[in-house]
Amino acid sequence: MADLAHGKPGAGAALSGGHGAASRRDFLTIAGNAIAAVGAACVAWPFIDSMNPSADVLAAGAPVDIDLSHVQPGQQIVVLWRSRPIFIVNRTPDLLKTLQDTKDISLLSDPDSDVLQQPGYAKNWNRSIQPQYLVLVGICTHLGCIPSFMPQANSVSPGWLGGYFCPCHGSRYDLSGRVYSGVPAPYNLPVPPYRFVSKTVIRIGENPPDGGDFSLDSIEQI
Repeated sequence: MADLAHGKPGAGAALSGGHGAASRRDFLTIAGNAIAAVGAACVAWPFIDSMNPSADVLAAGAPVDIDLSHVQPGQQIVVLWRSRPIFIVNRTPDLLKTLQDTKDISLLSDPDSDVLQQPGYAKNWNRSIQPQYLVLVGICTHLGCIPSFMPQANSVSPGWLGGYFCPCHGSRYDLSGRVYSGVPAPYNLPVPPYRFVSKTVIRIGENPPDGGDFSLDSIEQI
């Protein structure tokens, strides 16, 4: 204590060195926590960076091509188009069966997709061009939140068959993006214009040659 009171050089140097070491430790701890948080966020929202087009293409709203060959059965990827999240799911045969289950259909508000939330070529029980691949605009039709992908049965509540759950206000959708009855969201999740340009590549933002001139501007709500 006497050394500190009189400001002897030895004491001052020791104090300064200790403070510097503590600062470095604090910095490393904060940096480590930040990296961990970013990693967790990437797991929670699996954007596939290598599949996303450049910023200028996104800003222009041009169609974008997405290679589906690496998307595993049961997996969802999320890409951006016109600054909107686009959900793409490789649905397994078992997942597709649930979409035709009377138990699921009886719980839905618009099971036949009568409300214009999709192009005509996706107005079917699977709401897609090919049943295997689901393509949706991932924005809840209630207040614009981002629904969570919850494909496991009973993962949200007993009797849950799998689908999308919006944690903001509890809206639910099945694995075709069809909204359940009695939830805040009024409509099914939108299906964007898209087409297959090859067996495993889709082009989001462009209708099939015989698919008409559908655009998201014509739907009820996004």
